[in-house]
Amino acid sequence: MAPILDFYWDIGSTNSYFAFKLIQPIAQRHGATIRWHPFNLGYVFRSNKYVLMDEPKAKMRNRLVDLNRWAKFHELPFRMPDNFPIKTSRALRAAIAMRRWNREFEFMTLIFTAYWEKNIGTVGEYKTLSSLAEELGINKDTFLADCESIEVKQALIDSTNEALERGVFGAPSIYIDDELYWGKDRMEFVDAQLAAMA
Repeated sequence: MAPILDFYWDIGSTNSYFAFKLIQPIAQRHGATIRWHPFNLGYVFRSNKYVLMDEPKAKMRNRLVDLNRWAKFHELPFRMPDNFPIKTSRALRAAIAMRRWNREFEFMTLIFTAYWEKNIGTVGEYKTLSSLAEELGINKDTFLADCESIEVKQALIDSTNEALERGVFGAPSIYIDDELYWGKDRMEFVDAQLAAMA
């Protein structure tokens, strides 16, 4: 039986972008299946009384330098978007809505690329999201109706609550069985665990 990775992500998370890129070849190498779980990171932060922008100024100054190091090292076209942070709930619901057409992964690829590589700061707005959906051949009106449906809204709430119940406190969070690997810099541990399971 192929191993399963549960990947909890939010489009507004820089670390989710890097982990999304880095986890794919690892999963492929081990024949693992990735289950994607969009969740509302802002809600999780508030539940834990954590405020990103309240971190030490020296740490925040170093953040962009460090992110650019990651991009250079892994040869990824990352650039910090001018519009940061953004409200992400619509983008997260849009990814869930794409399950109807089995295009969740492709849509995730488009929104991560748009925001973290192409500096499209409106990726949390329906005008941009519907345009990306159309790139995948999805009818815009049907897509938007699904994004605003009670079922999709509830699915995001459920995914966020599930994340909290499992112990997720940040993004990305990767689970193999009941073991949590948090952050973009835990890929070696994920790789080693999958190898051990084989």
